[in-house]
Amino acid sequence: MSAATPLEIESLEELAERLAEKSLAGLTVQGLTIAADLSRVKVKDAVFIGCTFPSLAAEAALVRRGAHVVPVADWVPYPTHPSRLYTAADLTAGFAEGGFAGMYDSVVYRHFVAEGGPNAGVREALAQRLHDHGIDNALHDALAAISPRRRIGIMGGHAEARGSSAYRMAAAIGRGLADRGRLVITGGGPGVMEAANLGSYLASYPVAVLDEAIGRLAAEPDFHAHDPYTTVALHLLAEFPTANLWAGGLSVPTWLYGHEPANVFAGQIAKYFSNAIREDVILKAARGGIVFAPGRAGTVQEVFQAATKTYYATDGESGPFVFLGRDFWTETLPVTELLRTLLGGAALSGLVHVTDDVDEALAILCP
Repeated sequence: MSAATPLEIESLEELAERLAEKSLAGLTVQGLTIAADLSRVKVKDAVFIGCTFPSLAAEAALVRRGAHVVPVADWVPYPTHPSRLYTAADLTAGFAEGGFAGMYDSVVYRHFVAEGGPNAGVREALAQRLHDHGIDNALHDALAAISPRRRIGIMGGHAEARGSSAYRMAAAIGRGLADRGRLVITGGGPGVMEAANLGSYLASYPVAVLDEAIGRLAAEPDFHAHDPYTTVALHLLAEFPTANLWAGGLSVPTWLYGHEPANVFAGQIAKYFSNAIREDVILKAARGGIVFAPGRAGTVQEVFQAATKTYYATDGESGPFVFLGRDFWTETLPVTELLRTLLGGAALSGLVHVTDDVDEALAILCP
């Protein structure tokens, strides 16, 4: 799932290799439960972030010997330095016993709201930042082996109903991109985002399976009806399993919008507390191009945030912007001409495309 980072230890297997060498000096150990005796291991300038130890005495001994320990914030219901990205199984853990309200994702969201949401007090804010830093690091490692040009973002409205024409079009785009070896990246919510991850997830199955899946999901279209909405999605995951960790692509949701369920079809999930960081991460990762399906304020924000990155080249070369839905993007919300004018000054207006055709969109994104 991730590329090895020489100075970071994020698994017990990596830890065992280093312990055999009797030195953790200068290394960073992240998010592990450490039961091994470290008394004969060099730890000078080692950094232990979000790790647990057999006792406070063992932790204190490491500090006395020159290590640095950033402890676990044990007052929160989430890891303060996760060493890997989430999966659907992680976020929905507890659903079988307690329904939507009892699963990990919902428990964390309620805690987030109770602590003031984005305006949390200093202790909670620090814990959230540590968590998001861990997700940042895990995402960097996970994407290291995937060329930026092969990462395609799909943006669009969260309110798009399961089974609608726009939903089906987004699913077809997701499937087509996965078929062409591209990584689908979405904001991780319902609507267009779910459709794109779903299409990518089922890309290895016949297209009839995707059509059937959309029909079954459409029987529970309202994400506010949390339990039935989630149940039908989890049944599909169980019925059509895959061993590919990236099946479904990547999603980047946020607890700021935790009232919207994170969709379960992405293979890897980078869930953040900070929506500002999350928005930047999506657009930074999707350097191979972005599909903008119909959406409102959030999607329009992403259009111009992406355009800013392209204009100033802050994250390197940009792929094309493909606007899916000619009438919507030229009449309902006519942003494309403004965008061409903005990017024209940087000789980038040719990146902007408008189409109603899935095959044309795929040809633009995967030349």
